[in-house]
Amino acid sequence: MTNSTRFWSDVDRHMIRYGPGFTPEIIERAEGSYVYTEDGRPILDFTSGQMSAILGHSHPEIVATVREGVARLDHLFSGMLSRPVVDLSRRLAESLPEPLEKVLLLTTGAESNEAAIRMAKLVTGKFEIVSFSRSWHGMTQGAVSATYSTGRQGYGPAAPGNIAIPTPNAYRPDFVTAEGEFDWRKQLDYAFDLVDAQSVGSLAACLVEPILSSGGLIDPPEGYLAALQTKCRERGMLLIADEAQTGLCRTGNWYAFERAGIVPDILTLSKTLGAGLPLAAVVTSAEIEQRAHERGFLFLTTHVSDPLVAAVGNTVLDVLERDKLDARAEASGAHLRAGLEELRERHLVIGDVRGRGLFQGIELVLDRETKESSDELGRRVTRRCLELGLHMNIVQLPGMGGIFRIAPPLTSTEQELSQGLEILDQALTE
Repeated sequence: MTNSTRFWSDVDRHMIRYGPGFTPEIIERAEGSYVYTEDGRPILDFTSGQMSAILGHSHPEIVATVREGVARLDHLFSGMLSRPVVDLSRRLAESLPEPLEKVLLLTTGAESNEAAIRMAKLVTGKFEIVSFSRSWHGMTQGAVSATYSTGRQGYGPAAPGNIAIPTPNAYRPDFVTAEGEFDWRKQLDYAFDLVDAQSVGSLAACLVEPILSSGGLIDPPEGYLAALQTKCRERGMLLIADEAQTGLCRTGNWYAFERAGIVPDILTLSKTLGAGLPLAAVVTSAEIEQRAHERGFLFLTTHVSDPLVAAVGNTVLDVLERDKLDARAEASGAHLRAGLEELRERHLVIGDVRGRGLFQGIELVLDRETKESSDELGRRVTRRCLELGLHMNIVQLPGMGGIFRIAPPLTSTEQELSQGLEILDQALTE
C-alpha cells in the first residue's frame, strides 16, 4: 500500500465527515498565495485558506510572532490579563468609529456571534433574533439558530425566537419596480411586516453579514443597511454586524459597514483578525458593555483573552497599517473585478459578477435569461480549476452550486491574480 493510498484509507476509516467533502489532495505546506501538495505541486489559493489568511500563508512576521509567543506566553487562566490582549483591544477600538471601544477576545466567528447574541439578549431583556434567509453565522447553538443557508434539518429545535427575513439579492429579485429593478425598500418593508407578525414583542437584535458569504457572495444594495438599522431602531433592537470575513481591509475598507455610513451596536470579527489562526473579537460601546456587566454578563471560555493569538492579532494590525492593505485590496480588487467582467463577456455561463475589493463572487448559470443554476456545472469547473492548479471555493449548498467565492490573500500580486483568472478562463472554456 502506497503512502497516499494509506492516507486516504485512514481518512475513510477514521475521519468524521463534517462538510460536503474533502479536497482530493494531500497538502504538505503553504506559503504566500500558494498551498503545496505532498508531491510538490503548487496550487494557487483563491480562498485564503478558510477566507482567513489575509496576509498569505506563513507570513514571516506572523511566523516570528508565533515562535516568540509560544516560547514566552502561550496560554493563561482566563481571569489573567497580559499586554498583548490589552494592546490589541485598544488598537481595535482605535481602528473603529465611536462608540465602539469595548473588546472581548475569543477564538472563532461562531463564538464571537454567540457572545454577541447573549449580550444583546441580556442588555435588551429580550430574546428574538432576526437574520437573513441565506445567512451563515456559525455552528454553535445561538449562531446556528440564526443561520438559514443550510444545516437546520435533523438537529431538533433551534433556539426559540429566531426569525428570518428575505435576502436582498439584486441578481434574483423577489420585489421589482415598474422598470424591472430590484425594489429593496419594498422588500425590507415586507420583511419587517413579517417580523412584526411573528414577534411576541421581544425583539432583541438583528444579526447580519454586511456582505453575505456562504449565502452566495451577496452585497446588499447601497442604502439597504442604513434602512435596516432604522427598522431596528424603531423596534428597540440592536444591530450586530458579523464581519468575520469582510473585516480588516478585505473589501477595500477597514470594515465593510463603513461604506453604508452606519455604526453597528455590536461588531463581531474572526478569521482575518488572526490571519488564519484562531482569534476572534466582539466589539461594542461602553454603554452596552456597562449594562451587560451590571446584569452579570458571562462568557468565560478556556481561550478567552489568550496572549499568544492576541500577539498575532497585533502583528496583523501592524502589517495592515504599514502596508496600507486597505488601499491595496481596493486596487487589486479593481484588477480582479476587471478580469472577471472580461470573462463574463466571453463566457455566457457567467451570469453575474459581484462583490467588493478582494471579496468577489461569480454566479454560473445555464441560461442568462432564465438564470437556471447547475450544481453539476459548478462542481465540474471547480474540479478542473484544481487540476490546473487553482483552488476555488464554490458555495456547496443545494441550488447554489454555481456561485464561487473568490477571496485571495490581500498580499496577492497582480501576476498571481492574473494567473488565477487565466486558469479560471481555461476551466470555463473546457
